Amino acid sequence: MSPVLFGVILANAVFKGTCEPTQSWSDRAERGLWDVPDSHLLVQKDAVYHLVNTSFTFPEAVRYCRGQSSSLPTSGVKEDEEGAQTLLSKSSLRGPVWFETNKKQNPTTHLALPKQQTLLRGLSFTSKEGYARVNASFPPLSAVSVCLRVQWEPRRDDVSTVFSYAARAFVNEFQLRGKTDNRKVRLALLVQGQHHGYKAELPVDGDWHHVCVTWRSSDGFWAIYVDGEMGDSDKGKARGNGKDIHGDGIFILGQDQDTFGGNFTEPFFGNMTDLSVWDEALESEQVTALRTCSQLTNHRALFRWSDWTLAVHQSVRNVSAALTCPGSLKTTQKQDEDCDVFSGWSDPQPQYSTAPCTHTLPFICRVSKDHYLKMKDLKESLTSDPSSFMQSLMQYGVTADDVLSDSVDGQSWTSVSRLLSVSEQVVLKEQKQLEDRDMASLMHILSRAADLPSTANHSRRDAEQLGQSFINLAESLISQENLSKWNSIKEVVKGPMAVMQKVDRMVSNLNSLLMDDTDSVQIHNSNIKLQVQQKLLSEASRVSEFCGLDVGNHDCISFPAENMKELQNNGFKTVTLLNTWYSSVKCFSEREENITLFPIVSDGSHRHVRTVLGSSVISSTVLADGQPISMAINFTLQHKIQNSSLNLTPICSFWDFDLMPEGGGWSTNGCTSISTNNNSTSCSCNHTTNFALLLQISEVQLNPGHETGLQIFSLIGSSVSLCGLIFTFILFMAVGVPKSDRTTVHKNLIVALAVAQLLLIFSKWAEGNQEACWLVTALLHLFFLSSFCWMLVEGLLLWSKVVSVNISEERRMKLYYALGWGLPVVIVAVTLAATLDQYKAQQYCWLNLQSHVIWAFAGPVLFVLAVNSVVLFRVVMVTVASARRRAKMLTPSSESKLHALDLTWAATRPVLILLPVLGLTWLCGVLVHLSVAVAYLFIALNAFQLHVALLDCLVLPPMSIMNES
Repeated sequence: MSPVLFGVILANAVFKGTCEPTQSWSDRAERGLWDVPDSHLLVQKDAVYHLVNTSFTFPEAVRYCRGQSSSLPTSGVKEDEEGAQTLLSKSSLRGPVWFETNKKQNPTTHLALPKQQTLLRGLSFTSKEGYARVNASFPPLSAVSVCLRVQWEPRRDDVSTVFSYAARAFVNEFQLRGKTDNRKVRLALLVQGQHHGYKAELPVDGDWHHVCVTWRSSDGFWAIYVDGEMGDSDKGKARGNGKDIHGDGIFILGQDQDTFGGNFTEPFFGNMTDLSVWDEALESEQVTALRTCSQLTNHRALFRWSDWTLAVHQSVRNVSAALTCPGSLKTTQKQDEDCDVFSGWSDPQPQYSTAPCTHTLPFICRVSKDHYLKMKDLKESLTSDPSSFMQSLMQYGVTADDVLSDSVDGQSWTSVSRLLSVSEQVVLKEQKQLEDRDMASLMHILSRAADLPSTANHSRRDAEQLGQSFINLAESLISQENLSKWNSIKEVVKGPMAVMQKVDRMVSNLNSLLMDDTDSVQIHNSNIKLQVQQKLLSEASRVSEFCGLDVGNHDCISFPAENMKELQNNGFKTVTLLNTWYSSVKCFSEREENITLFPIVSDGSHRHVRTVLGSSVISSTVLADGQPISMAINFTLQHKIQNSSLNLTPICSFWDFDLMPEGGGWSTNGCTSISTNNNSTSCSCNHTTNFALLLQISEVQLNPGHETGLQIFSLIGSSVSLCGLIFTFILFMAVGVPKSDRTTVHKNLIVALAVAQLLLIFSKWAEGNQEACWLVTALLHLFFLSSFCWMLVEGLLLWSKVVSVNISEERRMKLYYALGWGLPVVIVAVTLAATLDQYKAQQYCWLNLQSHVIWAFAGPVLFVLAVNSVVLFRVVMVTVASARRRAKMLTPSSESKLHALDLTWAATRPVLILLPVLGLTWLCGVLVHLSVAVAYLFIALNAFQLHVALLDCLVLPPMSIMNES
């Protein structure tokens, strides 16, 4: 929560003369924002600045502002500099104050030499047919490096192949592929058929970027470098480890090769230049030199761009590549203990200096105006109209001022711990339901408690009690009943993952108290389990592994012994490991039903459906001699989704709080999978944070050949079926079939099916127009539902003949019309009203398969098939019984062979005639995922046989079967 909020409220209250100072249960033990004068507040157009005139160290100031959903002003940002100067003048404080370093203006690695301008010939790939072939001879390669510069087309989001090398013995020998994702390209390397993950990131900003990939067979090492920095790498896991890449291959730029030198797919769109190929694995220093436009004089290349031995497709244009080469890089070591200090303006420039980060200075918190206004509304609403939760707190002497107070002069441990205890009492024991504004209030309470300093005045028992109350309140916030409320407070609190962030802060701040005269502490409840362990690095010679606290929990975190040894070598004495388990996936899964992540790699047999959170969430923090550090860890998580009918691909990931303004997002940077079995996956990450497994769910996908064949076959079948239905209808009218309920039902079924088949034929055409596609979808839904309803009527009509239901034909036909036409209209209307935004699929004219809308069709269809299956079984039983009685009367009992043939035909005949009429051939649709042949059979049965069956109904009415009984 922002400190600026209550300063404005105070100023308004003073102006109106309505603010009377009152004593709360804490006796105002600390100075909160209600005591902040108006001179310490500045409201601008887009931001609000609040001066905290209390000296903090730089890390404490950063932590304080971050805890209030704000930040320190940034050096070099004109709005922040002017706002800070105005506020300092307004408060009569001359400075200095802490400022955040502008990383764009003051990077730790900067260009020490002037930039070099280089012009090269480049190629522009603008069509899906474009490619360029490298005319060079390639020997068998035990190592290879390919470097080039690219400009990526930002408007393309399909998988693109930068280059592909194919040999006669193996097509997928060596490829670099990329996928655009949120203004970035994620690159993946394919080596000897082994496809690695899309992890290395390439900016899509219109500039030229240097990309280099290397591989060697001796140890399976490979790496992807982007602009001289290693973006992704691995060792010893290549499928072809120890085998050379085949020689005499074809090297293609801009296309994937599905066959040797041909069948191009996944085209690249953008520009390329400066391609070089070596028969060795370059080191990082050599890649850096190439990025600066330097030449590797001691390394002979298999292909150099300057040789220009390329065969270029006619659609590929030549362009001039103006490269800005940075020259030699030089790293300056900025002292970690120095932080930026803003001293004010001295016309015409702002004045900056540096000071040790451990010094204490006043500071300014900057918060967005939207957040400020929402928090102001929250405060006013809780004061004027207390919620049920707040009313219960007031019975304990707690006011809204106490709940939403921000203290900066050193918080009172007693007041904050009692506030936690009272809130826990109300939420958990009194079972008070929380409103949206209560959720924001509790998050503010947790933020204050998370920043409580460890002091010698309190014991380990005090810290454990505060930690227990803390995680109990945290669990209530992420409980299932409160999940739906997070969206309404997203401008104030950035989602349920922020709860984990506050738990981490709390444990980090209290670790010195928790570790007092012990080396292990556990705090837990039903969902959150927290474990703190401290070790002497001289004794940490083995792998340190920690698992969930409940029996049988295999969600574990381990710290390799070599990492501990490295800490010891760097002079650290002790290490404190803070691990937290969040066992319920539901706590974080509502906003994670379809996670956007790098694209799944498909071999053509599966189609990516969605990515979901599929494990517990675990958090790990490492403190070396009390200082937070990031180190590599391994973890194993159990799969929460275990379904053998789904294709599940686990992804090792972590929550990056800085990824998006909305509070973060899932990322895979630095994380790789070690092993996977049916129930769990082991991962390795090169940093500590909050981890989980994401599960990519995919379904069987036909290869393009079969998919095209099925589309053509379906179109032909629908056309022939439409013609057959029209012919059958005309035949019904021409031959003068006597009017009856049976012929009326047949005619209605023909009409419904004919319109449905006609719409199906034109549905592909309607995909180009959203309004037309939406209308076709609704009509397809209506007429296919009507077709099945009339098939149900066919079944009911047969049943009435079997069991001799005595209903007049007039009443029966009214029921049939209501069922055949009325019920589909009701179902479609209700579905449209309830799910208008999710009704239609995005890419084709049919119901949305990714939502529950499809059950508005599948549910009635399954019901019809179930009822008609019972009807068919009853018809077969009656037919067989009738045939058996007739056989006994007409044939001697000794002729058993003839008797068996008659019975078999008696059972088969109604099945052959009635299966399509009753719609039971649609049962094949349940099995289409098993084989392409079943899919062809399904189309054939439903497209070609239905009108034949209706002709059979006309020529050989199945009712005659009933008459025989």
